[in-house]
This record gives sequence, structure tokens and C-alpha cells, in this order.
Amino acid sequence: MLRRASSLSVFFSAAKPSLLNQVAYGLSFLEAFSTTVLKPTEAGILSKARTPTINFVLGGPGVGKGTQCARIAETYGFTHLSVGDLLRKEISSNTEYGEMILETITKGKIVSSEVTVKLLKSAIESAETDRFLIDGFPRSEENRVAYEEIIGIEPEVVLFFDCDEVEMINRVLHRNQGRIDDNIDTTKQRLKVFEAYTLPVIKYYSEKGKLYKINAIGTEDEIFERVRPIFAT
Repeated sequence: MLRRASSLSVFFSAAKPSLLNQVAYGLSFLEAFSTTVLKPTEAGILSKARTPTINFVLGGPGVGKGTQCARIAETYGFTHLSVGDLLRKEISSNTEYGEMILETITKGKIVSSEVTVKLLKSAIESAETDRFLIDGFPRSEENRVAYEEIIGIEPEVVLFFDCDEVEMINRVLHRNQGRIDDNIDTTKQRLKVFEAYTLPVIKYYSEKGKLYKINAIGTEDEIFERVRPIFAT
């Protein structure tokens, strides 16, 4: 039964904050990027004819976000932006950040917020539509704060696809997408990072009344039927 999340079940494992902070935000990696912050009006986003409509989609690795986002986008006319795909495109394009991004993703870490938001901003500006479904973002409070400072558009809806850890690992190891991070060690590391850093984001949007928690167990059609009422109005 679909319901707006008022409380969240905690399946997150305990971890030492200092260790995970080093894992997710290595100092040497962050030092490579500028920390200059732009106001939304300076960022170019609000120069569109209308302020874009933004929706975030969150969930652990293998939870099925990409599959559901593709269906939502096709059914309701959103532009689907996958942060993971944007990062991988940057790697394959041999840009200045590609090598650093590759090393970070391979280790299951979170890419610098400055780089992530820069890629996201560019994708929004270059899109022909003004309705966006942003898949896999924000993954941390740092992501969220950087987004608010640089882009500054409040999300309309935040979806949280939820399923247990065993199911997520099984899906990742059997999806055969050829991704460099689809292996058992990297997946477990990604889960630790997700558990430590995405929960505060989920709580933040729950308290703002924007979060919808979706049970991600079931067939693709069953899960989509749980999502449909959110966008059907």
C-alpha cells in the first residue's frame, strides 16, 4: 500500500564515521576541485523559459531505480538523468575529471559534489524539456547542500526505493550490465557508503514532506503500480 513516508525502517549497519568519511570523501580527491559557489541566477538554470521541475530518486545499488525511472519518464514525460550514467559518460569521454571519477567509482566511493553537480547542471541546461527525474541524487548531505547552493531548485518529489541488502546484492551481481563496479567487494562498499551518507538525505526530505517510500520488492510491473499514483495526478 502506497504511503508518504513518516518514519523510515532502519536497515543501515553501524559504521565508524571517521572511516566512512575517508572512504566517501578522500581529502586528496576533493582538493583537486574548486569550491567556488554560484548563486542559482548565476548558474544559468533559471534562464530557461520556466523554472525546471525537479524530482529526485534514491535507493541503494541494485534496487531498480534505473528501470523504474525509465518507465516513469516514458509514461509521464520526464527527462531521465542518471547521475551514474553522467559520471560514466565523463569517464568514457576522456575529460579532465574522467580518470579521477573512474578511480573513485571503482573503489565504491562517492564522487566529489562539485563535480557531480557541475555535470548535472550542464545536463539540465542542455535538455530540451524542463521536467526532470534525477536518478541516484543526492547521495549525501554534501551533495544536497551543493545542489541547493549551485542550482537551488526545490525538488517536487523525492522517491525512495527500498529493499533489503541481500536482495540488492543479488540483483547487482546478476544484472550483467558490464559496469566496472558490479562486483561483490565494490557492491558491499557502495552499500556501506549508501547506508552512512544517504540516510540523512532521506530523513531531511521526509521531514519536509516530500519523500515517498516505495517497496522495491516484486516484479517490475508491481513496483511501477506503486509509483504510478504519485505522478498520475
